[in-house]
Amino acid sequence: MEDVAILGYGPVGALLANLLGQAGLTVAVYERETAIFPLPRAVHFDGEVMRIFQSAGLSGRIAMAARPSSQGMHFVNAEGRTLMVRRGVEGRGPQGWPNNWYFHQPALEEILRAGVARFANVTVHLGREITDVSELDSRFVIGCDGARSLVRRAIGSRQHDLGLHQPWLVVDLLCKPESPRVKALPDYTVQLCDPQRPMTIVNVGKARRRWEIMLMPDDDPARLTEPGIFWPTMARWLEPQDAALERAAVYTFHSVVQEGWRKDNLLLAGDACHQTPPFLGQGMCAGMRDAANLAWKLVAVLRDGAPDSLLDTYESERRPHVETFIELAVKLGAILQETDPTKAAERDRRFAAGAEMFDFPQPQLGSGCRADAPPPVGTIFPQPLLPDGRLMDEAIGTRFAVVGDVGRLADRWRDAVALPGVGAAWLAQRGLRAALLRPDRYIAEVA
Repeated sequence: MEDVAILGYGPVGALLANLLGQAGLTVAVYERETAIFPLPRAVHFDGEVMRIFQSAGLSGRIAMAARPSSQGMHFVNAEGRTLMVRRGVEGRGPQGWPNNWYFHQPALEEILRAGVARFANVTVHLGREITDVSELDSRFVIGCDGARSLVRRAIGSRQHDLGLHQPWLVVDLLCKPESPRVKALPDYTVQLCDPQRPMTIVNVGKARRRWEIMLMPDDDPARLTEPGIFWPTMARWLEPQDAALERAAVYTFHSVVQEGWRKDNLLLAGDACHQTPPFLGQGMCAGMRDAANLAWKLVAVLRDGAPDSLLDTYESERRPHVETFIELAVKLGAILQETDPTKAAERDRRFAAGAEMFDFPQPQLGSGCRADAPPPVGTIFPQPLLPDGRLMDEAIGTRFAVVGDVGRLADRWRDAVALPGVGAAWLAQRGLRAALLRPDRYIAEVA
């Protein structure tokens, strides 16, 4: 009997297999496909996710395959006027890495799967479709099996609809770098707030660019993927001779969250328990945060003797956190997707007056074990560089840590790494002297 069976070997399942494998748990991964899906899907992750890759020992390879960006996101109206800019951060962000990364998903999945191959205690079964969870003989079964999750059906989760179900055409292009029109494309992401045809334009990296084109009432979804139909919608930027088509597909952007991420030994992660529209670039990020939260708790229960009830804190912490991101993505979608010219003009006036601004959320985890704890408990602790040149997490490993004015706390938490002085200025700004960090670097306690 394995410790954990993972259904689904996409990015979330592969990351979870890495995190559990390096902790020494026995893991079996089941994936119905025989190979990585070769075309682009997710294209963005943030600094916190790169920090999770660091904890799995994969950040070096992923940094070489992905593109960091500080250019931010520009909201532009139909006349070309910039309404708002959500700027990136130059250099290292608070997580110890640049805040925004763009990538080609097949390349990322290759790195994650190569990481899994490091661990003899992880067995991967490709081309193996599980039709009933009763086929599995594992202490825990994790459904990383997407929006049509078999594990979710077995749990009987209830769906909460957060209000957005809008079809969009996604066009991925391999651009020709010598083309003058390609050279003129912006480095930043553009949210084109044009009521006649809302769009998003993303610089994925190297030759890759993505257009997301909102379907309008008169569009025929069955024909919109035809080059003769969609190229004219992109004519202000590119023409067919400027790029080769890699993929064109119509997707419906959903905003849903499941209630019920655990039943007995069954748990969910990623798209199996939440789906977000892409306007914040947080879809895959949310699943990676699920994996990081769930992994250390499974290790604590299966290896270190923690009570099984610890796993009940997984949904109560993660669901409110992911809902914050989805709700903001829906709000941004409403700004972008406005098709009434009068309402769009009023939106533009609000932007000009500075009324339509937003900060990237840094939400607190849900109640979990600490229903009464104010921030910064339940928020992620920054990752500074240490005097010896290492990032903080490299000194901690996968354990708990006491940081700041550790004093006698180091004796109380003997199994935790003590890092005297680390983060002291950050803590002092909040009237604190020390903090206890969990293995996923969220703050468990403060002093």
